[in-house]
Amino acid sequence: KTRPPASLTNTPVLLPALPVSLVTSVFPATMALVAGPSQYGSLWPLPQKVHISDVSFKLSSSNFQITDAKESSAGPSCNLLQSAYRRYYEYVFVGPKNQKRGRDQPAGPSEVTELQVWITSPDSDCDSFPTESSDESYELSVDQPVAVLKAPKVWGALHGLETFSQLVYEDEFGAKTINSTVISDFPRFAHRGVLLDSSRHFIPVKVILANLETMAMNKFNIFHWHIVDDSSFPYLSQTFPQLSEKVRNRDGYRIRYFLRYRPNSIVPTEHRFTSFETVPFPSVFLRVWKSNPDIQKFMEQQGFGQDFTKLESFYIQRLLDIVTTTQKGYMIWQEVFDNGVKLKPDTVVHVWMDNGSDKEMAKVTAGGYTTILSAPWYLDYISIGQDWQKYYKVEPLNFNGTDDQKKLVIGGEACLWGEFVDATNLTPRLWPRACAVAERLWSAKEVTDTNDAFNRLAVHRCRLVERGIPAQPLYTSYCPREYKGI
Repeated sequence: KTRPPASLTNTPVLLPALPVSLVTSVFPATMALVAGPSQYGSLWPLPQKVHISDVSFKLSSSNFQITDAKESSAGPSCNLLQSAYRRYYEYVFVGPKNQKRGRDQPAGPSEVTELQVWITSPDSDCDSFPTESSDESYELSVDQPVAVLKAPKVWGALHGLETFSQLVYEDEFGAKTINSTVISDFPRFAHRGVLLDSSRHFIPVKVILANLETMAMNKFNIFHWHIVDDSSFPYLSQTFPQLSEKVRNRDGYRIRYFLRYRPNSIVPTEHRFTSFETVPFPSVFLRVWKSNPDIQKFMEQQGFGQDFTKLESFYIQRLLDIVTTTQKGYMIWQEVFDNGVKLKPDTVVHVWMDNGSDKEMAKVTAGGYTTILSAPWYLDYISIGQDWQKYYKVEPLNFNGTDDQKKLVIGGEACLWGEFVDATNLTPRLWPRACAVAERLWSAKEVTDTNDAFNRLAVHRCRLVERGIPAQPLYTSYCPREYKGI
């Protein structure tokens, strides 16, 4: 039994054409839909301002280098940038070694030989961790013989290096090529996150790290790590070590420092946010509470009757009061707000329930609270067809509210819960579907053309595959350099 793909019943599927030369596909004649290449090449997410000219230059692995500009406040001692230079050199020149020119041969007259990175602020942030208020902006100018990447902080430079690598393509002879380009870029939203859930199934550290790497390739900056739940408690507390046993805490530190080398923060263990995930309480603990005579007695003393939502609110209130004494802020799920728990003015409310999320966004922001949205971006819900388009078309500010209310929305998260996900299927289920969320949270509000997005995303997906990320296909297609397996 067959049926036409969902994508072909509504929206034409347009194949990216090639100067980028990464994706081709063959359809029956009756479905031959071919588009020209995007004017923006394969940039993802799309920068705020970009101009790509028809003038092209070559790059040679033997002559090209990424260096610190003489004026830069970050020099050779900035390990974060030096590591990034090596990483992106490899990304640019990945694939067959088809350029055999030796080091002693001069560069050609139309060749880019250097990318200079210039950190313009006196304090580069090289020895810091990123925060939700970090400056991630950058400017990129590609000319020959020298391209220049300017950024106030190292975080913008990391994004600019990714953008530069995305501008490089192979011409019809396989030579690395880049067009003369001017880009000015910054994120639309400060909080651009991915939630991974390692409580329901074991996820090896190397799988988490590979996905953090992919987050950086898509300019996400927040890793929301759902570590504990009713299924498992793999978190080692130094204060209460018996909460968990035989856990290697060093893995958490390894992930934390890996994140710093890609401009990412971690929730809950990094910086301003602590995330209290209260989802299990109604569904899991209700039976325990009902069967515990001590809890029943406590509820009677407090005047709660049999209303367990009051008990939950009491617990959360006590918990938030404790956090307040540590001089840290916190992020809560929306039901804590809905249940009337007393919150600090700087509380961040995470709107996750998809039923009426626009009304919830209006209500939370009307209360004056900073808000992030994930309700329409639960990627563990899978369906046939190109569901990335559904995620791409979401507008986070599409709710009734004043301009001041909408300024309280600092971004959102793509969430991949782990009930049906482990190391065997996490990465292809997440990518490139999460890429749609990445562009929605980074690029300008007016960037909504799904046909142009398809042209860029199809090539970007092949780039992820070329870099060793098993991102699933958007539709019938193939990449010149397919995934080689585990």
